[in-house]
Amino acid sequence: MRYRLRPLYTLGGYLAATCLCLICGLITAQILGRIVDRLAIQLGFDRIGLAIPGLAEISGFLLVGASFLGLAYTFIHGGHIRVTLLIGRLAPAWRVQVELLCLSLALLLAVYLGWNLFWLLEDSIAFGETSYGLLSIPLWIPQSAMLAGVVLFCLALLEAWLITLVIALTRPSSFRIDDAGHE
Repeated sequence: MRYRLRPLYTLGGYLAATCLCLICGLITAQILGRIVDRLAIQLGFDRIGLAIPGLAEISGFLLVGASFLGLAYTFIHGGHIRVTLLIGRLAPAWRVQVELLCLSLALLLAVYLGWNLFWLLEDSIAFGETSYGLLSIPLWIPQSAMLAGVVLFCLALLEAWLITLVIALTRPSSFRIDDAGHE
């Protein structure tokens, strides 16, 4: 399937990977800081105190970003869990109809999620909500990443839905499972 917005989905994938790399880097820095502190104490020096305050909170927010920003990228590369055992046994004409139904349900649920995330983001901005952890991080920051990821996912689902609809209307007997959103 050829996605017209593939560069946008790829950008989401790169942003998700960046979030994961940041998590890895921060945790590695925290571990190295603890090792340096332990070595300093064993050598008779004072603790240096190399610690990252709020590491768990920051890592959690970055994980949210990685999870949501990677949705569309994962979808267009066929990385989401799909139950093709049943649908794969159907005739192509029926298969395309079931695929269209599944994509419709997924798109409706994703749009509903995006709509509610939009209002959650708006409330967080209006009330100046911040996280409860050690660091006072404005909640609109991770919520923006969530909303951006869901919007990208909605776009990918919409593209797959439109392409599947065209196949269902024009040549349903030629439908393959790979036409439904995989490379």
